[in-house]
Amino acid sequence: MSNWTRACAVDDIEEEDLIRFDHNGRTYAVYRSPSDEYFCTDGLCTHEQVHLADGLVMDYIIECPMHNGQFDYRTGKAMRSPACVDLRTYPVRVENGQVFVEVE
Repeated sequence: MSNWTRACAVDDIEEEDLIRFDHNGRTYAVYRSPSDEYFCTDGLCTHEQVHLADGLVMDYIIECPMHNGQFDYRTGKAMRSPACVDLRTYPVRVENGQVFVEVE
């Protein structure tokens, strides 16, 4: 069963940045791309469970702050070790200046 949940306002995230979004005991990361699109992944690195919200966004890549593993946040694909397990991604929609994520 899908559940669209408000994560933030569009203006809460700078371009090429992300914010942490916690919901029902889970942590997510919501990104704003250089082309002004919004994406969502799990909020913890698959390598050591570090919060990705503390990481660095470059173009469409999130770099984990602990060991510099990288992921493409559009697809969740692990791009640089030590991260080798992909991030889970979630559908996002924008309505009336608000960002919604489809969570379980």
